[in-house]
Amino acid sequence: MIKVLFFGPVAERVGTNKVLVDHHEGMSLEDLRRQMQILYPAAFEIVCFIAVNGEQARDAKLPVADESEVVFMSKFSGG
Repeated sequence: MIKVLFFGPVAERVGTNKVLVDHHEGMSLEDLRRQMQILYPAAFEIVCFIAVNGEQARDAKLPVADESEVVFMSKFSGG
């Protein structure tokens, strides 16, 4: 199982801040993102940052292991 977290406006568009996704052998970050994008297209219009197990991920081919935590978030600003 992969724990998928959504932060800020992404979570608002998804309607929750966490979903669990079944892991499959050979799964990549690109596979997971595509799966989530199909389920939540409006949310993924604003996704800009992805982290896997606490580290920013830029490589779509990155393997995603079972029991991983993947976070999808949009740009943010603060004062």
